[in-house]
Amino acid sequence: MSLSEPKLAVTFPDPSHTGLDQDEEWFDFGRGDGTRRIRFHDYGEIYAVPGLYEHLFYERLKCQSPAVVSGLLEERVRGVGGDPSALRVLDLGAGNGMVGEALRDRGFGDVVGVDIVPEAGEATLRDRPGVYEQYHVCDLLEPGTAIAAELEDAPFDVMTSVAALGFGDVPPEVFDRALSLVKPGGWLAFTIKEDFLSDEDLSGFSAYIARMLADGRLVERARRRYRHRLDVRGRPLHYIAMVGTRAEG
Repeated sequence: MSLSEPKLAVTFPDPSHTGLDQDEEWFDFGRGDGTRRIRFHDYGEIYAVPGLYEHLFYERLKCQSPAVVSGLLEERVRGVGGDPSALRVLDLGAGNGMVGEALRDRGFGDVVGVDIVPEAGEATLRDRPGVYEQYHVCDLLEPGTAIAAELEDAPFDVMTSVAALGFGDVPPEVFDRALSLVKPGGWLAFTIKEDFLSDEDLSGFSAYIARMLADGRLVERARRRYRHRLDVRGRPLHYIAMVGTRAEG
C-alpha cells in the first residue's frame, strides 16, 4: 500500500557533509505550510502525516524488513507443516501497521499490535483499519490491568518485532515480557541491526539473545543478513532477521 501524496516534500542532508549515526538521521519536511526538521526516530511526528512514513522509509529509503521477516517466518512455519492462518500473532512495536499488513498478506491469522506511541495506533486505524484484531497503545511493562488481562487471556502462537529493537525504542526487558506471552514451542521472528549482535553492542540485546540461545529458552530456526534500508547517503544498513521457537515446557 502506498499512501504518499505528491505534495509531500522530503529533503535529506547533503551527503557531502553528513556523518550521522542511524539514530541521528533527520530530514526536512515541507507541505505547503512551511518546512520543519524531523528526526527519523521522532515517530509520532512522522505518523501524524498521512503517507509520510511510507514515502520516507519505503519509497525513498527502500525499506524491506516487513517483507523479509514475514517471508522468512512463513517459510519456516510451512516448512514444518504449520498453517499460518491458524496462528495468533503478537506484533511488538507495531508502528503504523505495515508489519501486520505483511503478515496478513502471508496468510497469518489474527494479529494483535502493541506500540507505546499513541500516533502509531492512530495511524494504523486511519491507514490500515482491520489489519489488527486489536491494537494496544501501552508500555508493555505497565500496560494497565485491562490490557494485561486481555494479553494474558490466551497465549500467542507467534511474536514478531520488526525494526523496533535497540536505540531505546524496545529494550530487552520489554522484548522479554512480550516473549513471555508466547506459548511454549511458539514462534518468534524479529529483525535487529547487526551491530546490536556484535561484541561491541551497548543495547543489551547481544548478551540477551546469546543467553537465550545458550540456555535453550530460544531455539534458532533461521537467520538471514539482509539490507534493511538505505541511509540518508544511499548506503545500505544491514540487519539480521531471525526466526526461532520458544523452548517446550
